[in-house]
Amino acid sequence: MAKSKRVVTEYRSYYLPMQFPVLLLSGDYWKISDIPSGSLHFHNCLEIGLCHSDSGTLEINGDKQSFHAGDVTILPRNVPHTTYSTPGTRSHWSYLFLDPRELFHNLLPASWKNYDLSTDGFPCFRYIFSQDTFPHINYLVSHIIHELEEQNPCYQISARSLLCSLYIELYRIESLGGANPDTAKPGSPEILALQDRKKEGEIAENSLVISPALEYIEKNYMQQFTIEYLAELCHWSPTHFRRVFHDIMGTSPLDYVNNTRILKSCILLRSTEHSILDISEMVGFHSVSSFNRYFAKLMQMSPREYRKQMQQSEKKAENQSILEFAGWMRPE
Repeated sequence: MAKSKRVVTEYRSYYLPMQFPVLLLSGDYWKISDIPSGSLHFHNCLEIGLCHSDSGTLEINGDKQSFHAGDVTILPRNVPHTTYSTPGTRSHWSYLFLDPRELFHNLLPASWKNYDLSTDGFPCFRYIFSQDTFPHINYLVSHIIHELEEQNPCYQISARSLLCSLYIELYRIESLGGANPDTAKPGSPEILALQDRKKEGEIAENSLVISPALEYIEKNYMQQFTIEYLAELCHWSPTHFRRVFHDIMGTSPLDYVNNTRILKSCILLRSTEHSILDISEMVGFHSVSSFNRYFAKLMQMSPREYRKQMQQSEKKAENQSILEFAGWMRPE
């Protein structure tokens, strides 16, 4: 029996400023091809997309869902996915990337501190919010995009408030199992069916099963921890964890951790004057020789060469940054 083809999953990390951790990608440029990508990808933050025109398919680890003009997509971090348009069309999109914890930490009550809609628990099975069923979601997202594009006085305050309202609406929808809180009735067949689906765990097995490990790596990559500890977070044996992790991510847990550290080091090499030795320690490597070896393996150059190349000119640095190099700031 022939082996099934392994799907390569890409990690796309977006830099979000601490003072306003929101990134908008919009404009006529953002039109999605009708050719399906050869790989899935996932983000380090919550992604909100608004489809302005045409239609297509949102694919999440083999689960294909149709989208249409006016639909809003909500994708938590660490959820592999890809988007492509209906044959013969190029759907037009705007995308928001944000970190809700940092954005709303002074706005939401303390009881929400452990409820993060950007993580794997949200939404349980709804990723597309149609304009017909959820017109208020479309309105809020459209208004947020307008504020960020126009940048009128106090636009960040306005956008933050609108994003908080959107976040609360999504919380209400999620708490009802994905139904519209404005139309759903408690005990209705729609609500009961959706709740049953949630309880039965009909979600396709994908990166959600290793998300505790992915979350831990993202927050603690600079620390020392074992693969056994990551396996414990997912309630698996180390052997099973390594196998499942490799099947989903296309790489071993150790290589994934080291790749994360290298990507973080690139930010420090570009934006700080810290020595290469200091940076290697800051991102969690035991020795600078190990750092240099892993860096050259991933980036095809030494840290020193990378820093020199990034410093040649501001424009060149932007064009050759990790995000640009991997195509992460380009529509597919």
